[in-house]
Amino acid sequence: MSAPILVEDLRRTFDDITAVDGVDLEVHDGEIFGFLGPNGAGKSTIVRMLVTLLKPTSGRARVAGFDVVSQSAQVRSSIGVALQDAAIDPLMTGRELLRLQAVLHGIGRKDGNERSERLLERVGLTEAADRLVGGYSGGMRRRLDLALALMHEPKVLFLDEPTTGLDPMSRLNLWEEVRRLNTEFGATVFLTTQYLEEADELAHRVAIIDHGRIVREGTPVALKDQVGSPTLRLDVPGEQYEVARDLLVQFGEERAARSGRLAVGLDAGATGMRDVVRALDEAGIEVLHMELDAPSLDDVFAEATGRRLEGAGE
Repeated sequence: MSAPILVEDLRRTFDDITAVDGVDLEVHDGEIFGFLGPNGAGKSTIVRMLVTLLKPTSGRARVAGFDVVSQSAQVRSSIGVALQDAAIDPLMTGRELLRLQAVLHGIGRKDGNERSERLLERVGLTEAADRLVGGYSGGMRRRLDLALALMHEPKVLFLDEPTTGLDPMSRLNLWEEVRRLNTEFGATVFLTTQYLEEADELAHRVAIIDHGRIVREGTPVALKDQVGSPTLRLDVPGEQYEVARDLLVQFGEERAARSGRLAVGLDAGATGMRDVVRALDEAGIEVLHMELDAPSLDDVFAEATGRRLEGAGE
């Protein structure tokens, strides 16, 4: 059986701007695949090509076994899509929108009504089903959009930054729903996100994209293991920054950090903290903040690009 998503040397340019630059990907059947990167990295452009909303400049892509250019109709009938900027009619109720979606997919009335009720229950919108969507919260609208994408029981589900702008509780609820879809239905999920925790929590495998190119790919655990030692982060007064920097690099290789903060990969791990604190004290350096963190996907991104993913799109 062919991979649900197979991408070979995919490229997309806009005039003299290269948004996607030779991407190769293979997403396995039944997995949640996380596509992680900052704003403007090319995530949404790739999704729009894979769901047939945008033609590639060059390269090939197959989704659910069909070519995204020459077999676009078959691709669209096989996938579910929940995009960031999905337009949902605010003057219709949730139940009406789901039943309309069933009609658009050629699903009979009885089956469509049954699926609508089942999906409303699944995404926790049964009590709000007859309210106008214009009165829904952001989290409710995202859950309704997810239900709409599932109406025709797609083989592959695309979620483009599904939790952007949601409050923490709504984000956790949506994560749980994505997990259930994957485990109970075996749905293959292609998830784009700029949130490190989201990719770490949900994805079986992750690809990290920067400036239109894949810079790292693998399981979150394997990618973090490649970074190795934990990261020591330190804030000191500005006038002591260079002295502290010269001292810290004796304990490990310098790593990317936000402006004004020092970071090194602490070779000795947590046991080396005592020696670092002693050295800082002997040098008369005032410590404003100190933390030691296990390797994260942000460290993976920093190791690959020389800057932090958090805030990288700014």
